[in-house]
Amino acid sequence: MTSSTFPVTYSTLACDALVSRVLPYFQLADVIDCKLWHRGLSDVYLVETATRLFVLRVSHAHWRTKSEIDFELELLIFLQQREIPVARPLRTMDGQLSIEIEAPEGKRYAALFDFAPGQVPLGDLSSSQGQKLGETIGRLHQVATDFHSRAYRQPLTLDYLLDDSLEAIAPFLQDRPQDHEYLIDIISEVKKKLQDMPKDPPFWSVCWGDPHSGNVHFTDDNQVTLFDFDQCGHGWRAFELAKFLHVSARTGMQKQVRNAFLEGYKSVQTVTTQEEDSIQPFSQAAHIWQWSIGLKSAKVHDNCRLDNSYFNQRIQQLKMLSSPEWELF
Repeated sequence: MTSSTFPVTYSTLACDALVSRVLPYFQLADVIDCKLWHRGLSDVYLVETATRLFVLRVSHAHWRTKSEIDFELELLIFLQQREIPVARPLRTMDGQLSIEIEAPEGKRYAALFDFAPGQVPLGDLSSSQGQKLGETIGRLHQVATDFHSRAYRQPLTLDYLLDDSLEAIAPFLQDRPQDHEYLIDIISEVKKKLQDMPKDPPFWSVCWGDPHSGNVHFTDDNQVTLFDFDQCGHGWRAFELAKFLHVSARTGMQKQVRNAFLEGYKSVQTVTTQEEDSIQPFSQAAHIWQWSIGLKSAKVHDNCRLDNSYFNQRIQQLKMLSSPEWELF
């Protein structure tokens, strides 16, 4: 041992240190409380001042580069300026959108956001909330075709969503050769079905990337605010619709709510027949991508989840999404 500090892959940053060493970069009233609120792909802290609530998000060193974070935060500023209801990132007193933290495992980046008014829908979305969310995402896609950033973030291409995901999943299927072959076949089939999808506006825009009811707050008068753009990037708007339906199917959302979401979207954006036909294969791509993201996170935080039942469930869900009755699930 040549160092007194043991190497780590992940650390939990102390709340009092964030209050004393990070939050002073922002022009805030006195901080009353700071607590770790949620551990996901980033660590989320709830910050309370004498007058307002804020959310401090600290990236994981293994997950996002500064360029990827810059793209996301610049996108949120762009959307907020164009009256898309998103949780706004705050600038530091010298104009920065994030603060670099030298954590034991490497560089991490902290960003401070307004707390989204309202709350996550209780018992999942109602039909009116589903329609409102669809309308909002439709408007987001409209304005986001004009967004440009010098920061690089991986576009949501088929190579990224499918080939890179297969590379992440395959090592876990070494003892499940039939599942491995099935996954390869499905990816080949999905890519063939989607190979002619146009990559120009309005079909190709910037996607939120993770549209579901857990990433929105609604107020009592049905005003919505979107947050958690951690999976955003340039991509097909049809993929965004499929991603919502994929999560909705997995969580058992009522079909009438899913229909209301699509109706709300179509009231803002004209969806072509080609795009409607692409939603099922895009839902399969969304499932595979989300599976790979979960594996990368579990390797750092929670390997005990990766048992046979975990992989059985993922394969079964993929088979259901591949069936003619996929929208029933």
